[in-house]
Amino acid sequence: MVTPAVKREAVAHLRTAHEMSERRACRVIGCERMTMRYRSRRPDDPALRERLRALARERRRFGYRRLLIFLRREGFVVNHKRLFRIYREERLMVRKRGGRKRALGTRAPMPIPAAPNDLWSLDFVSDQFVDGRRFRILAVYDVCTRECLATVADTSLSGRRVARELDRIIAWRGKPKTIVSDNGTELTSNAILTWTADTKVEWHYIAPGKPMQNAFVESFNGRLRDEFLNETLFTSLMKVRLSLEEWRRDYNDVRPHSRIGWLTPAVHAAQFGPQWARPLRIEGSAARPIATAVQMEKINRQIQVATG
Repeated sequence: MVTPAVKREAVAHLRTAHEMSERRACRVIGCERMTMRYRSRRPDDPALRERLRALARERRRFGYRRLLIFLRREGFVVNHKRLFRIYREERLMVRKRGGRKRALGTRAPMPIPAAPNDLWSLDFVSDQFVDGRRFRILAVYDVCTRECLATVADTSLSGRRVARELDRIIAWRGKPKTIVSDNGTELTSNAILTWTADTKVEWHYIAPGKPMQNAFVESFNGRLRDEFLNETLFTSLMKVRLSLEEWRRDYNDVRPHSRIGWLTPAVHAAQFGPQWARPLRIEGSAARPIATAVQMEKINRQIQVATG
């Protein structure tokens, strides 16, 4: 117990838990009574804090000493010790880079969405075909409206493919303000780093090992696995894409959602304005079949019989 704040907490604990007087508690701790009665007169200075946060977002690789130079150029009178204290309180410390170049995201708290396209959430789900081969699904989720904007299935999904799918969604949906994801290699690749710089979309990465910070899409992934993946056998990638798109439409237009008053995501989105009431009819960047789902199943059975 070295700092005055810790000593004050210790004295307060002794007074509460052991019913000691302030004089006796200070004697036990070895703390001056003046320390207990001191009240800070230090100004909070919200203008300095706001400008420091703005500079840290703009100059993501600058520490507090370089930011201090910028603040002094703008006329702020502050010494390095005070600025360092505020810098730590705002949690603006610069992360050390790894061996390879990767997207680091924003140095700001994740915003709370108040309208459609305020915050999109991305994540991957894995499953397998009946023959044991693996495939992956990219899920894109609007946190405000609870709509699933896209489910992209393929055996391999690179950072370039993710960027291409995001461009396709933006073409009909509009650009989001922020995207949140985990730190997977596809989502921290140079392709995503370039895409965020070109589109001016803020990308927020959750802390490593903290999936609860991306809870909305994690909850959606649970519904996707429980209601669709665990209930369906997949014989081909085309079957996955057709069935997945059918389930996505049902999720948006038919399935009630408990967190939005048992409305469907499509009805909930329409409450934000008529521009959000259009049906979700989108196609992936992968090639689409000419035949229907029933016809594709018939063709697959004929191929399996012919090949033995």
